[in-house]
Amino acid sequence: MGKEFNITPQSVPRVETRYRTILTPLPHPDSVPTLEKLRQWEPRSMRGQPPIVWDRAEDIWVYDKYGNRWLDWSSGVLVTNAGHGAPEIRQAIIDQVNSGLIHNYCFPSEERAQLVELLASLAPEPLKKAFLLTTGSEATECAIKLSRSHGIQIGGREKIGIVGFERGFHGRTLGAQQAGGMAGQKSWIVNEDPAIINAPFPDGYWQQDTRFDTFLATIERRGFRPQEIAGVMMETYQGVGPDFAPDEYVRELAQWCHQYQVVLVFDEVQAGFGRTGKFWAFEHYGVIPDVICCGKGISSSLPLSAVIGRPEILEQFGPGSMTSTHTGNPVCCAAALASVQKIVRERLSENAARLESVLRSGLEQIRLKHTSVVGHVTARGLVGGLQTVKPGTREPWHDLAHEIIKRCFHKGLLMFAPVGAWGQTVKIAPPLTIPQEALEEGLAVLLEATGEAVAALRLS
Repeated sequence: MGKEFNITPQSVPRVETRYRTILTPLPHPDSVPTLEKLRQWEPRSMRGQPPIVWDRAEDIWVYDKYGNRWLDWSSGVLVTNAGHGAPEIRQAIIDQVNSGLIHNYCFPSEERAQLVELLASLAPEPLKKAFLLTTGSEATECAIKLSRSHGIQIGGREKIGIVGFERGFHGRTLGAQQAGGMAGQKSWIVNEDPAIINAPFPDGYWQQDTRFDTFLATIERRGFRPQEIAGVMMETYQGVGPDFAPDEYVRELAQWCHQYQVVLVFDEVQAGFGRTGKFWAFEHYGVIPDVICCGKGISSSLPLSAVIGRPEILEQFGPGSMTSTHTGNPVCCAAALASVQKIVRERLSENAARLESVLRSGLEQIRLKHTSVVGHVTARGLVGGLQTVKPGTREPWHDLAHEIIKRCFHKGLLMFAPVGAWGQTVKIAPPLTIPQEALEEGLAVLLEATGEAVAALRLS
């Protein structure tokens, strides 16, 4: 994992279609000084994305300064659900800046009041309290804290256990990483918390036993009683896939949490705001959590996240004891109001649902053509994944995923670097405004790039 893309300009075939334009070597030679400057002054952890120096982004496209235009399948890592630079979102930001209020800490503002009211109205009963933060990691860390404080309140100091899932991802802060249990990345974690444990995630491919018994066995094996568990945090779909748990598993989990007074947290940071064809991805399961963590697509632009939950969970701390410096920043709130309203008004969740079959069938076509190296494909709404394996095995193949993404980049289709526990996944996540024709063009490019990548690596 962590393989870098070459920043030496390469000559690539010219591309001019309705949705893609590539006219120069990539990266453009004039952009190399910027790439080199970033490598000089930033830690190497910031490297790893295809080497395009973004100049601007509009709706479903990303542009550099040199006439190249990519069909974007990254959404800036699942942020721009309402499209890049949507006019109404840009105008809301401009209007808020021009109003003269661009920061107010936790002092009251109309913008914050409007946003928390809107979020609560879109959440199911009884999730009617919303707490605004800045990042997804901040939201998931808050959920861990809320779960533990609630556990201690009702069950004493022993009720502090947190259960996450293997190969999960809840952010890069310490508690979020431990709850995520990303396989192969334990070296990221220091001062490991023994009361945070990880159960197998029942995706049906990497973990083929999808019975709820695997969850119960993990708790018992780690020496916990159900009464000692304070919270369970699950990505509504695991972003490394995207992988969904079986409906029945999640329903059994929700019932178990209710039985033992365990806070059930769904991490919707990348799943919410219409991405999966429903406004909240947990709606697919037919259950209601105690707490929702959300972010990314909430604003389609500026940094903002939220924790939404039952009042008895969110109201545990007194005035001034659960805040954040940039809580509900008014400019971010204005962007989020415009973004969420656009998603609802333009029925972008429904567009994602309508295009799911197109995305799924396109990925399945690629899998059937390359069955020995494409082990698993998934899609729900407008998020999909193609998981690569070494020929004839279930061993993840990061190099193939990286090569596919590089070749797509050269053809004018932009995705972020491979994701997954082993960097095996080519992730598809276009803005929810994408039309069917553009999605189909992108799938054709992905099919072509996959074939070229497979041939190149077999010859190397």
